[in-house]
Amino acid sequence: MLLSLVLHMYSMRCVLPAAVMLGTAPTYVLAWGAWRLLSAFLPSRFYQVVDDRLYCMYQSMVLFFFENYTGVQVLLYGDLPKNKENIIYLANHQSTVDWIIADILAIRQNALGHVRYVLKDGLKWLPLYGCYFSQHGGIYVKRSARFSEKAMRQKLQSYMSTGTPMYLVIFPEGTRYNPELTKVISSSQTFAAQEGLAVLKHVLTPRIKATHVAFDSMKNYLDAIYDVTVAFEGTMDGKGQRKEAPSMVEFLCKECPKIHIHIDRIDKKDVPEEQVYMRRWLHERFEIKDKLLIEFYDSVDPERRNKFPGKSVNSKLSLKKTLPSLLILSGLTAGMLVTEAGRKLYVRTWLYGTLIGCLWVSIKA
Repeated sequence: MLLSLVLHMYSMRCVLPAAVMLGTAPTYVLAWGAWRLLSAFLPSRFYQVVDDRLYCMYQSMVLFFFENYTGVQVLLYGDLPKNKENIIYLANHQSTVDWIIADILAIRQNALGHVRYVLKDGLKWLPLYGCYFSQHGGIYVKRSARFSEKAMRQKLQSYMSTGTPMYLVIFPEGTRYNPELTKVISSSQTFAAQEGLAVLKHVLTPRIKATHVAFDSMKNYLDAIYDVTVAFEGTMDGKGQRKEAPSMVEFLCKECPKIHIHIDRIDKKDVPEEQVYMRRWLHERFEIKDKLLIEFYDSVDPERRNKFPGKSVNSKLSLKKTLPSLLILSGLTAGMLVTEAGRKLYVRTWLYGTLIGCLWVSIKA
């Protein structure tokens, strides 16, 4: 019985972080909504500056749980600039935690509020978050033939016209790599072979559309592209085979001791502009990712496994960057919940905020 209790408590370690992150969402949406109304008659850049600061506050709280609470060790390889830039962030996709990895890098450049995502269309229906991500600069895209290049260009152009800082996160694979989904991997490899491209083992064949539209639309606005390769330590089974990357729940249960992040900063002048050449370039970048991951998972030398080649830096996030946001948002939420009027406002925000948000994204996003 004692062992069962211990195991139960162990599995419940993600409950507190989830409760706080979801529980403070109405408070955050109310603060953002108030600013949205107040800034309606101001130039767009004023709205964007405050919105970025609000977003930075909320995501700093999120990082408190994903870094400080879990105690995960973040190992950085390559060249992450210290100063913020306007960039496109291209990364391999294997877990729901991948969204947080972009935050982990951005906060180290003081660019956390500038993170914006290219998201699959279905995520726009998330309660509260779906609408807000669109308002913050997220771009919802549909796959394959349903992809709207015009809509994406128009949205990016609107951000550039107001001088909006851009840390645009794209996962070119289009879906998560899961070693247990052999049909998805096989289909991706077959497609690569048919197109005369190198067959990849630890990543899927990248898709070019969103990356090309983003770069082509912002090529005079960007400073660089960040090519990011991520590996989660502890994702090999007893037989030495790669297994599924941790989900957000598993990560918050402290099941990932280390994250290895390799960054290549690529100057925009080194990126081909024509789609046909960019497609080849993007695939070559994923070949490099694949070689890094082969070294991480499959190296013949055990001493070279579970790390990328080259020197790494153990990057620890200071509580000064995360704890104040946690205290502010949780304090405001607690203050709202202690009164009857506050509780009613809280519930109505969840309910009506979700309904209005879904209506908004169905029309606009």
